[in-house]
Amino acid sequence: MLSTSWFKVFTFLGVWAAVWLPIALLVLRFIDWQPREPLIPKQKLILLASLYIIVPGIVKWKINIESLSWVELGLYPISHILWYLLWGLILSLGSLIIVFSVESIFNLVNWQWQNLKQIIPLTIPIFCLSLLISLIEELVFRGYVLSTLLVDNSLWIAALASSLIFAFLHLIWERSQTMPQIPGLWIMGIVLVAARIVGDQSLYLAIGLHTGWIWGLTCIDSAELVTYKHQSHWFTGINQQPLAGVAGILCLVLTSLTIFGLMFSNLLEF
Repeated sequence: MLSTSWFKVFTFLGVWAAVWLPIALLVLRFIDWQPREPLIPKQKLILLASLYIIVPGIVKWKINIESLSWVELGLYPISHILWYLLWGLILSLGSLIIVFSVESIFNLVNWQWQNLKQIIPLTIPIFCLSLLISLIEELVFRGYVLSTLLVDNSLWIAALASSLIFAFLHLIWERSQTMPQIPGLWIMGIVLVAARIVGDQSLYLAIGLHTGWIWGLTCIDSAELVTYKHQSHWFTGINQQPLAGVAGILCLVLTSLTIFGLMFSNLLEF
């Protein structure tokens, strides 16, 4: 029999799906999607926007009926919000730099430096989009889902379960591309749970980390700055998906070790 916390989580996800599905059908007709064809990036972006734009309303509804507060979900006014966001960005972008440097050293990627100028006009729009996506996903998974499961589950169970939900819900998009990334997405979720713990139980360090990863990889992909020498490689990632290879896992491990190293050395204290 489901515990109260699990019932609340599944209710949240069920309402989210029920509200979004009719909207998604309208959006799919609007973008002229063909069922046998994969979504192109622009179509996926529009569909993603329709999914995420309804989240604040559903979270607010849950807050009202469950007598919660934004503070309990990890969004509260603290003097060092920007500090945590900045640390998150530095750590995530730094981990990407290390991983791509290793791939370059072992001659696994080619850099198309002539495309570097294409990144400049994309930087701010992609950053804003990355920040919005990260805010919504952290509010849902490290905010509502994690906080709700913690009511009658241990931290380990809540962390592992919320991260598993986070990973498998990504299968909404391009299952063949996403399936190999499930272990990496699960580990990513656990790292972001750790970031909430380290970040004074707020979501801001996790949001910064999440934003940096999306921002860095999307800029590189959009400008076609990197080409992989192997379509499916155990290190760079199956189907050129970093989280489906050792490189992506290494990126997450480096980040988590750095987070706890900073915590124990008191560099994140104020």
